[in-house]
Amino acid sequence: MERKVCVVTGSSAGIGAACVRLFASRGWNVVVNYSRDAGPAEAVAAECKALGAEVLVVKANVADAADCRALAAAVDARFGRCDVLVNNAGTTKFVHVKNFDGLDAEDFQRIYGVNVVGAFQMVRALTPLLQKHPGSGVVNISSIAASTGLGSCLAYAASKGALNTLTLSLARALGPEVRVNAIAPGFVETTWLQNGMGAEKYNAGVAAYKARTALADIIQPEDIARTAWYLGVDALKTTGEVLLVDAGTKVPPV
Repeated sequence: MERKVCVVTGSSAGIGAACVRLFASRGWNVVVNYSRDAGPAEAVAAECKALGAEVLVVKANVADAADCRALAAAVDARFGRCDVLVNNAGTTKFVHVKNFDGLDAEDFQRIYGVNVVGAFQMVRALTPLLQKHPGSGVVNISSIAASTGLGSCLAYAASKGALNTLTLSLARALGPEVRVNAIAPGFVETTWLQNGMGAEKYNAGVAAYKARTALADIIQPEDIARTAWYLGVDALKTTGEVLLVDAGTKVPPV
């Protein structure tokens, strides 16, 4: 059978890299996307090739509509199909929630441009390929920040709330051929988060998060990758949903 294809934006590290590795390990071809440094993306691509996948590496800024269309054209030319799109590319600014002067309109526009508009533009660009194979799926990587109002900054939390609403709207617009769902991770162990928070705040954040979750743990990128597989491939009767992967923040330990 022809191999299926998974496109993952922002897949040169962290959650995105875990997603392409998992799909590659399960017999899929994958598209690795990056926006700045090609080195990490090529390293992830090499791992996927070692797992038996055919890999396309594409530089694209999802906030740029032309880049999204060019990525889709490259996928079409190389594979002629897209069965799952994981909108993982994201950005933020690390600003305390009470520091209103730490954010301005340009920060909001930049963060929304990647986290919300970018997800829409990628779906729009790849819709013709997704619709070729009914049952295909879109998985948007959201955040628990959408429901807690916490996180790296106000603009980030608000953008993820908007992404959740976009997920529902796209599920209505693209059904029945294409399913659209989202994952809302809790505290994820990534180099990106460690660098953004700084070692001291990061370590304190890990301890605090573990103390308030039922499973007394934080989230690994591989946890989100497995959930992306479920929503993208296995959950054929699920659309318009936002699935929490947070180690149980709603059921804190007694």
